[in-house]
Amino acid sequence: MNTLQDTLRIATYNIHKGVQGVGPRQRLEIHNLGHAIEQIDADIICLQEVRKVHRRQQHYFTHWPDLPQAEFLAPEGYEAVYRTNAVTRHGEHGNALLSRWPVLAHRHEDMSDHRFEQRGLLHVEVDVQGRVVHVIVVHFGLIPASRARQVAQLGRYIEREVPYDAALVVAGDFNDWGTRIQRTLHGIGMRSSDTVRCPTYPSRLPVVQLDQIFARGLKPLSLHVPRGRIWGRMSDHLPLIGEFGLG
Repeated sequence: MNTLQDTLRIATYNIHKGVQGVGPRQRLEIHNLGHAIEQIDADIICLQEVRKVHRRQQHYFTHWPDLPQAEFLAPEGYEAVYRTNAVTRHGEHGNALLSRWPVLAHRHEDMSDHRFEQRGLLHVEVDVQGRVVHVIVVHFGLIPASRARQVAQLGRYIEREVPYDAALVVAGDFNDWGTRIQRTLHGIGMRSSDTVRCPTYPSRLPVVQLDQIFARGLKPLSLHVPRGRIWGRMSDHLPLIGEFGLG
């Protein structure tokens, strides 16, 4: 890592709880995802659908990691922050952030809009060369009306918890096929490299960009998804990788 960076590399990735397939065709992908995250080589990685624990799959898969998934996936030297969104019969899952830079603080807010979908945001403050960068990891709902209320809640949260002159990143799985959320975030000064179309879903034949990275106080430079057949196997989403200027 350079002592003086002029860009920040940020990735967002819905990892589908580290497992692909259904029934007897289920396969454990968490080990491959660990190698993939090292290859991405981002300063900050925002993750969704991360398992803290799942007692049934832990017994089903011989090589289920001993560590919670966020800690297991963190490359050497990175800090891992995880907070639960959903508690289920056999375990729990939520959002996580892996950071090459020191973590100063973190908090969580429930964003569940109805009882059938448990959602939340993870807010992490990171020290990047002495500058505080606020990063919010989100995973919005499947219902359009829910997403509209969740993006409004996100706007209120930012206004309440993030100084307007602070560097801010909002990244995650927005589950949005249109531009409504993008327009709303543009209204509060958030920008992305939206001149480039980067479909992330479904991973084997991506046609829509459900995953987004927005920033305020940082300059969007580039946006891309990695290519190659192996990326279509590890999750139902592709990772989205963005470069942002720190100047």
